[in-house]
Order: sequence, then C-alpha cells, then structure tokens
Amino acid sequence: MPIIVAMDGPSGAGKSSTSKAVAERAGWNYLDTGALYRGATWLAVKQNLVEASEIISALEKDPLKFNSDPKNPSLKCGTIDITEEIRSELITAQVSTFAAMPELRKFLVTLQRKIIDGAPRGIVVEGRDIGTVVAPNAQLKVYLTADLAARAKRREAELNADKDLKESLAIRDEKDSTRTASPLERAVDAIEIDSTEISLEETVDQI
Repeated sequence: MPIIVAMDGPSGAGKSSTSKAVAERAGWNYLDTGALYRGATWLAVKQNLVEASEIISALEKDPLKFNSDPKNPSLKCGTIDITEEIRSELITAQVSTFAAMPELRKFLVTLQRKIIDGAPRGIVVEGRDIGTVVAPNAQLKVYLTADLAARAKRREAELNADKDLKESLAIRDEKDSTRTASPLERAVDAIEIDSTEISLEETVDQI
C-alpha cells in the first residue's frame, strides 16, 4: 500500500502546483483527479452524450489513462492525448455538471483507486473529495484554500485570460460544495493551509 497524501480544496487554491511539487520532492507519483472528470466531460461533449450510463459506456471503449509522473502529467482518452484540450474554456464551463453525476463519480473513483494502488512508493492525489471519499485512510490530508480574489488571479494567469474569473469561480465553488454526490468539503482530520499570502515554496515546505 503506497503512502497517500490527499490534497483537497476549491479551484485556484494552488492544488496542482503544490501537489506536483510535493510529489516531485518526495519522488512519488501524482494524480490529478480533476483531469479525469475533465476527460469524461471532453468525451461527453465530443460524442454529444448527456446520460451517465452513455458516458461510462464510451469510457469503457476509450478508457482514460493518466500518466502519474509529476514532471510530465498527461491524460489520454483511448489513444488520443487530451492533456491540453481538457483545459479549454468549453470543458471548464461544463465539468461541474458532469462531475455531479453519482454514477459517473462512482465509475471514476474506482479508476482513481486503481491508479493510487498502483503507485510503487507514494502518491499525492488532488481533487475535491480525496480525503473524504477516494482515500479516507490517507496518511496525510491537506485542505488547501485561498481567498476568492487570489484564486481568481491565479486562474487568470494560468489560463492567460483577460477577464475577471471571480464570478465563474464562485459559481463553481457553489456547485462543487452543494452537489449531492461527494461534495467539496474539508475532512475532519485534514490540515488546513491558506495559501493566500504565502508562496508555492512555503506551501510545499509546510506540507
């Protein structure tokens, strides 16, 4: 059983950068569970699918394959590399809708646990429900947060966007926190780190 670091928190809190840096420093694997939901969304949009059962059937034909190297994480759907495409505004705008489907979440959680179990030493896993649902027995649970303005600024820089993303992030926070299936919430035994005023390196040092 690998050592598991569960990294949860809202969009733009710095989970990806922090998780990759921690995994790289430790020599462990890395898993971005959000990429899997984006991958499922990409396939649903591409094939015009709306029902969870249809999406699952399509994923069984063209499975998602995540490369867990923190230096070069990537995602394939079948034989197609979709690492860049899943970060488009089109997918970002729709991923919360598909991620709220209980049947699809159950299917992807099974995949996530398979990836986690396959890690040879340790793995840093980031998402919304890692410490509460995916890996409740993780040896370290971190809830990474930051204020809305700081998160919006980071996401704007990440996407090279010239518009204010505070409103869209607030809407996504609301969707992720209030969905019935595995809502975004801090695990009772998670350590909360607010990255609003500290650098990436300081955040990694704390973890």
